[in-house]
Amino acid sequence: MIECKEISETRREYGNMNDLQKSREETIADLEETARDIRKKIYQIAHFAGGGHMGASFSMADIISVIYFGGVLKYDASNPQWKERDKFILSKGHACYALYAALARAGYFPKEELRHVGQTGSKFGGHPKMYDIPGVEASTGALGHGLSFAIGAAYANKIDKKGAHVYVVLGDGECQEGSIWEGALSAPTLELDNLTVIIDHNKLQAMDELENIVNMNPLVDKWKAFGWNVTEINGHDHGQVREALLARKKGVPTLVIANTIKGKGVSFMESVPIWHYRMPNEEELKVLVNELGYSEEEKAELLLK
Repeated sequence: MIECKEISETRREYGNMNDLQKSREETIADLEETARDIRKKIYQIAHFAGGGHMGASFSMADIISVIYFGGVLKYDASNPQWKERDKFILSKGHACYALYAALARAGYFPKEELRHVGQTGSKFGGHPKMYDIPGVEASTGALGHGLSFAIGAAYANKIDKKGAHVYVVLGDGECQEGSIWEGALSAPTLELDNLTVIIDHNKLQAMDELENIVNMNPLVDKWKAFGWNVTEINGHDHGQVREALLARKKGVPTLVIANTIKGKGVSFMESVPIWHYRMPNEEELKVLVNELGYSEEEKAELLLK
């Protein structure tokens, strides 16, 4: 595993963050609790929606916790269209329950709206939709498009001489899309050092292991060959995630391969392909609510639906 500090020539200093960014720079212990709460919200969304991609959402819960609450992303939830904001783009749009949970926690909209995802009249669906949902920077779900969208946003920031940064999360299975590699060629050519790509490398896609469908190894060598500043981390270690996301190399885009576990946080879901899209039965639900740390009141709410 490559240490971020070994490959980063420059990094974004905390002294350059605005006051909002500093105020939400949680400690590692705080981030662990935030990630746990986001996982709880992911299941709650799926529970009331009647389904959803929980495995893919659980695997990136730690990553999105650090992005929004670890002093990384520059944003103002009270002014979602703030011109100087950083942008986060979830290219693997099927994992939007993690994004919805983070946006609600950040204050973009009331948490109560999460109870209505996927229901008639709700603006929240199984994939994120920009313009309708505050804080959503791109409509995604058709895999392979988020990276090119992010490249366009980062390039526009360069042209406009903005100091804003663009972050995008890709699925590892999504990297089998040809459009990803067109973007991978373009970003270094454009010298987009204001772009950070995170691959949620949980090694599963849909109903099988990644290597059994289209083997993507060696990922590090591939992206390095395309001209990226590459690091590989434990995607569930908040310290490593934060260090990697704040790393910069002048004139070069950054690629973070975050090794994760699909279904992380729920023992019977972890690294099991069938949990790409499946709801727990009554017995499994009892295990889930205990392992995610639901209060008795929260358990009652779920079990009495």
